[in-house]
Amino acid sequence: MGIELCDAMARRLAEAALQARENAYCPYSGFAVGAALLTADGKLYTGVNVENAAFGPTNCAERTAFFTAVAAGERDFTAIAIAGGKANEAAKDFCAPCGVCRQVMREFCRDDFQIILAKPDAVRVFALKELLPESFSPDNLNGQE
Repeated sequence: MGIELCDAMARRLAEAALQARENAYCPYSGFAVGAALLTADGKLYTGVNVENAAFGPTNCAERTAFFTAVAAGERDFTAIAIAGGKANEAAKDFCAPCGVCRQVMREFCRDDFQIILAKPDAVRVFALKELLPESFSPDNLNGQE
């Protein structure tokens, strides 16, 4: 990884995710999620969940952050912080990424990519391998795994 994930950096990412969730568009579920994605060279990309009345086109905060970063040319990521909870309230519980978001992370990240689950008073940090064991990755297509 390009940047060492110290406690201060984890907290900075957590705060960015908590702040980002204020911009979530969640009129149907009322569940606001924010994400803050850190690149290996220290750039920060945020994302929010964006719901849609047809539900299928809804996009999670984590994927919004990844897709924005990828669209900007980024391909090397260190960590992501995720915060979620009832809209217009402080996040009370940790919000783990859904399976689709975990698979998107696996597309771009190594097993040691850090996933920070955030709420205002605490963080929990996991490696991608912990949240997506025995995953399918681009290496599988190349016969490397």
